[in-house]
Amino acid sequence: MKRELICSMIWGAIATHGFAGEEAIFTCQIGDWNVHLLVEYTGQGNSSILLGASEEALHRHIPGGTYQAETNALLIRSPDRIILVDTGFGGKLFDHLKTLGIDPGQVDAVLLTHMHPDHIGGLQRGGKALFPRASLYLSQQEKAYWTETAGNPAATAALAPYGSRVRTFLPGPLGTAEELLPGVRAIAAFGHTPGHTLYQVESKGQKLLIWGDMMHVQDIQFPFPAISVSYDTDPQAAGAIRKQILDYAAQHTIPIAGMHLRYPAIGRVSPEGAGYRFTPLPRTPKGGL
Repeated sequence: MKRELICSMIWGAIATHGFAGEEAIFTCQIGDWNVHLLVEYTGQGNSSILLGASEEALHRHIPGGTYQAETNALLIRSPDRIILVDTGFGGKLFDHLKTLGIDPGQVDAVLLTHMHPDHIGGLQRGGKALFPRASLYLSQQEKAYWTETAGNPAATAALAPYGSRVRTFLPGPLGTAEELLPGVRAIAAFGHTPGHTLYQVESKGQKLLIWGDMMHVQDIQFPFPAISVSYDTDPQAAGAIRKQILDYAAQHTIPIAGMHLRYPAIGRVSPEGAGYRFTPLPRTPKGGL
């Protein structure tokens, strides 16, 4: 019998962390692993970042021209290790870790989907690593682009305190990627950035795709997955891999988690018309699917 996800909200985070009207932490159990979605930022985004969206689509799906923008990170607790996927801006992140009873020194690994500032902002302060014993993982392509091709000082500064604990890898193809860590596979999803990577986590037959920045404006990009945003390095490639990932997640009924999806930002996708429907996990204390 197929086991279903067990999910819940941490209600205390709402008042404790000042997300007026917005929840801050959402927890799912994937096999033996607990996955905590951590909301780092909520605000208003502008539909002007969309590339090629028709006026009809904008009027129908984003009638006011603005949408709720969100930045998330994810924490994974397995029986053997604690893994953080992205760090957001590094603001609310550390409050959320405290709420979960986790000291940054307990984090074993930090996996980066890519090196935009809203994903690496919590790696260091003043040249000091904020996760003092964690190994830092990112794709070879992503590291080379930001530290060599683009020569980005912020990217170099984010990695510097981790020294020999920076581990690079070549992400594999969707469906056949090898394990990066036990139960974790790194999958190539280039387009948003040259080395953008998603992570598939699996425990006891249950899977979750942590897809980073595959999508920024869900009200438009689920029904129209070919539409990219101005933040994408290669908009055409971003659209193509987004469609591929959505197809795969729908066909294999694998839930997804996104760094810019709205809370709870974890759910399932299913075909709808020429695009897809996203069904978030329930926001009830008992949750589940």
